[in-house]
Amino acid sequence: MPHTAAPTVSWSVAPDRRPGTPLVVALHGRGADEASFAQLAPRLPAEASVAFVRAPLAEGGGYAWFANRGIGRPLPDSIAATADWLFGWLDTEAAGHASVSLLGFSGGMAMAGGLLLARPERFAAAVLLSGTLPWDAGLPEERGRLTGVPVFWGRDAADQVIPADLVARTGAWLREASGAHLEERLYPGLGHGVAVPELTDASAFLRRAWADGA
Repeated sequence: MPHTAAPTVSWSVAPDRRPGTPLVVALHGRGADEASFAQLAPRLPAEASVAFVRAPLAEGGGYAWFANRGIGRPLPDSIAATADWLFGWLDTEAAGHASVSLLGFSGGMAMAGGLLLARPERFAAAVLLSGTLPWDAGLPEERGRLTGVPVFWGRDAADQVIPADLVARTGAWLREASGAHLEERLYPGLGHGVAVPELTDASAFLRRAWADGA
């Protein structure tokens, strides 16, 4: 079923400060919301406009990006409907921004990965944290799909939430087949979460990507 209401968004900066800035679309984890994710704003590049978007499906006291058949395994029709909804919003929202980048955590990484696989040319960079790409969900995944796109992948190798087979498949494809300019970082002791050192690295990565693309 298509989503019709406009996304609920928590912005890092006021409207008059957004024109000409890089836009970062930040996608929270499953069962969370945009307000909790917006607490990361002080750790992200101050020169960017960060849009913390609320997922469209109510779940577990929070929200989810798609229906799934298990952790990290989106139903194709569901992730496609949310991608169409987000792209429709971006068609208007991206106007006036210098570029558009993605940041996704956990279920938000799967959603960000879905957007990236669907239309890689739309994005200047992607920060993918503690999750998996959305495999077997009807999205393009041919060799070279992300050629030239800067991608940051941060995680803890001991993360017990995301199924190991999906993490392994994601890593193999990003490293060997995607064509992305991949920066992969491991954060021992992080578990399934986000920490300041990771956000510091991700922010530096985004700044480099924006400078290189200018």
